[in-house]
Amino acid sequence: MGDTLLALSIPLLVFAGGIYAGCENWWRRRHPAPPSPYTHQAARLAERETAEAAKEIVDEAYATLGAFYGAAGAPEPAEQRPTPAETLGAASAPGVPGVTPGAAASPGRGRSYPASAQRG
Repeated sequence: MGDTLLALSIPLLVFAGGIYAGCENWWRRRHPAPPSPYTHQAARLAERETAEAAKEIVDEAYATLGAFYGAAGAPEPAEQRPTPAETLGAASAPGVPGVTPGAAASPGRGRSYPASAQRG
């Protein structure tokens, strides 16, 4: 008789554990725990720490490579800038002084120029 009870108690314990898990799952879905303020605070602190680390990295990189960017930041005065014809070459698009065919075909906000007709 003792062996029979022992053999029947194992499935009974498994069944009871399954019912308990199902009921606990149902209860937790209907009554969720409120969000912990510590998790939000930890996320804010980690974000602040990451931002400070990024600032340090950028400052260190700028200090190391700052000589490469010294003159690039200041814009040239208008008198010293080359004209588009000097920059792009002497050959200009037909009917448009100072604009090369490649510049005339490039997209932009201004009026586009018609392409020349090619037959052949």
